[in-house]
Amino acid sequence: MALTVQEINRSIIAGSFTPDELTSITQAITFARSQLARQARRTLTVGDVVKFRGRAGIVESGVITKIMIKRALVKTPTITWRVPMSLLEAA
Repeated sequence: MALTVQEINRSIIAGSFTPDELTSITQAITFARSQLARQARRTLTVGDVVKFRGRAGIVESGVITKIMIKRALVKTPTITWRVPMSLLEAA
């Protein structure tokens, strides 16, 4: 049985985890994020049209102009954003 995100959050907040256990949880999340970034880096290339959720929660769309280790430069009509690879989706 898989836990929902809400159940996991409740367990962490209400749980009596030790500092070592919390560190382990943090490391697992960091590892999962880096895996998502690697997967995105393998599938996206410069010139691809992508979308992502901006700072105000608005979905932005733009073109990748540069891919760095964990982020990409995405040029939208108004501004160039530095976006984590894990947040990008092909548009």
